[in-house]
Amino acid sequence: MAGVLLGTAAGDALGAGYEFTRPGEHVPIDMIGGGLGDFAPGEWTDDTAMALAIALAADERRPGLDLDAVAAGFVRWYESGPADIGVQTSKVLSGRPASAAAMRARSDALAGRTGGNGSLMRTAPIALVHLDDPSACDRAAAEVSLLTHSDPQAAEACRIWTLGIRHAVLHANFDGVRAAADALDTAADWHRLLDEAETGGPGHFPNNGWVVHALQTAWWAVTTTDANSPDHLAAALARCVRAGGDTDTTAAIAGGLLGARWGASAVPSRWRDMLHGYPGLTGADLVALAERITPGFGPSA
Repeated sequence: MAGVLLGTAAGDALGAGYEFTRPGEHVPIDMIGGGLGDFAPGEWTDDTAMALAIALAADERRPGLDLDAVAAGFVRWYESGPADIGVQTSKVLSGRPASAAAMRARSDALAGRTGGNGSLMRTAPIALVHLDDPSACDRAAAEVSLLTHSDPQAAEACRIWTLGIRHAVLHANFDGVRAAADALDTAADWHRLLDEAETGGPGHFPNNGWVVHALQTAWWAVTTTDANSPDHLAAALARCVRAGGDTDTTAAIAGGLLGARWGASAVPSRWRDMLHGYPGLTGADLVALAERITPGFGPSA
């Protein structure tokens, strides 16, 4: 369970210092800090901060997930003056919508492309909140995505990835990603995209600021890295960063799934000790938070 949040944060903090670069094979990948927000080493960015807004909303109103609480958490984070925020997300949150319905309406009103990766990057905690209910998990993944991202592909990507994370927590494998894609009306399209990720490379999906290419980059890193031991997590996250582009986001996306499969202990202890960020939390705090929001494990059980 805790691996879901720790893996997300570790991928995010690892990728932060390399955002919109493409590190060569000779470049060591580590939590160096810097990047677009001049982050400290080990500090997570908007990816984890928004994921934690969801997790904290769940913690505030256990059990389940209240969309108004999620929306309020997003606005609180926006008002904290984050060092980095996606353009699409900023357009929605800058209006400081007072409810989930108002946030969704503002999102729906955006013109142009609305399929950025900003909802997929934050989706991991939803799997923990609804670990006991796949239907609720599926529904919540779409609903939370639509708060800021009206593109149907963004919602579908969140449904696939969140259900994949839920399955990985329960069954310790990655089969849930394909199973979730199977359930969609657009299953054939998503299986083609997943096939492309498994057999291609970053050059086939270079625009990973787009939700589809972001998911493909994360799936490529997960499925093309040696998965015979928990070392898979760190190696796949480094591979994700080497793909370049929106490195903190693609590694955060991959990290949620990897952490679900391998657990908190797979996140290197040095990384765990370094992790910190909005709203003043540490890696140890993420472990406790994950336990509290997971049905059957927190105080509400």
